[in-house]
Amino acid sequence: MSEILDTARGRMEKSLEALRANFANIRTGRPNPHILDSIEVDAYGSTMNITALAGVRVSEGTMLLVEPYDKSILNAIEKAISQSDLGITPSNDGVVIRLPFPKPTGERRKQLAKDCKACGEEAKVAVRNVRREANAKLERDGELSEDDVRREQAKVQKLTDEFVKKIDEATKAKEAEIMEI
Repeated sequence: MSEILDTARGRMEKSLEALRANFANIRTGRPNPHILDSIEVDAYGSTMNITALAGVRVSEGTMLLVEPYDKSILNAIEKAISQSDLGITPSNDGVVIRLPFPKPTGERRKQLAKDCKACGEEAKVAVRNVRREANAKLERDGELSEDDVRREQAKVQKLTDEFVKKIDEATKAKEAEIMEI
């Protein structure tokens, strides 16, 4: 039965990691280099991730600097950033690309906080689905008595509660980051 619990724990961990990845892509007033992780650039005859082609660092607390390892692909990187859904206009000076991150308005902060709550709820639903599937497997397993099934289901519930709490904490932390002026 521990394999059912281990499988459930692994899947719940993946849900939490997916939530954290979603949060990394939510733009706050603070620049985060991971916001560029999903951007693909057409370079050298193939599509490559921007982080494989350039160094990305935070400058002045409100700007990301993208410094390509090869200056010949600077324009391709700029084009990929412009076409992405970041909503930031890149500035190319021939050496680096600057991405300014203006502070979001109060209304935008509230919308971002609402988006965070929605992401958190999706993660909770995923964790609860894992719980439901684990409980169903326990009930289908003919080797366990009813009392053993209930004990194992209590362990699954405890695991679910643990992950829901982690999701709530991550969501609250991200909302606090967004609402921070």
